[in-house]
Amino acid sequence: MKRNLIIALGVVFFHIAALWAMQNGLRQRPVEQVVPAEILVEFIELPTPQVTPPPPTPKPKPILPTPVKQQVAKAPVLRQPAVPELPAVADTTPSPQAPVGVLAPAPVAAPIAAPVAPAPAPPAPARMALPSSVADYLHNPKPPYPGLSKRLGEQGKVVVRVLIGVDGTAQQAEIKQSSGFNRLDQAALDTVLRWRYVPGKRAGVPETMWFNVPISFVLE
Repeated sequence: MKRNLIIALGVVFFHIAALWAMQNGLRQRPVEQVVPAEILVEFIELPTPQVTPPPPTPKPKPILPTPVKQQVAKAPVLRQPAVPELPAVADTTPSPQAPVGVLAPAPVAAPIAAPVAPAPAPPAPARMALPSSVADYLHNPKPPYPGLSKRLGEQGKVVVRVLIGVDGTAQQAEIKQSSGFNRLDQAALDTVLRWRYVPGKRAGVPETMWFNVPISFVLE
């Protein structure tokens, strides 16, 4: 009860205070005064611009009249006519002190012929080495003597033409000179085809060449 009473008293007191404040506020309304503002006007003088006087105009120089050169007439020069010169005539009269005799014309030297360069010598032919069949390391056997030719007394010399390759082997063979007996010729032909050879060389390079191989059949 006390609490409610205190709240009710507080509310009443609040309303009373509000009413009192409203009344006192209306009575003491402030009087508004309008103070006129002062307008200050200050005239500012602008600096006077300094005017630079223009430079003095140069006075034109007086034009003097050009002196006229008087041309003096030159007196004409009189030229004397040229006197034609007479051609000189050789005096053929001999001088009394000149030696008597006939003068022979000086001999004219013969023109010296320019030395002729010798013709270049022809190049030396390339050195050539013929094939060979008699080297010791070849170990070529002697051609067999046919037995029938021995009994019949056939003998003679056969020349066989052989084509030797770069590897030292006989590629072809033919009878160039016959012994007169077919058995001896055939024995020689078969023998040279089985032999080994030293190939021919031209300028140190092996080359395929033909080579004549002589074989003699002689009875002991």
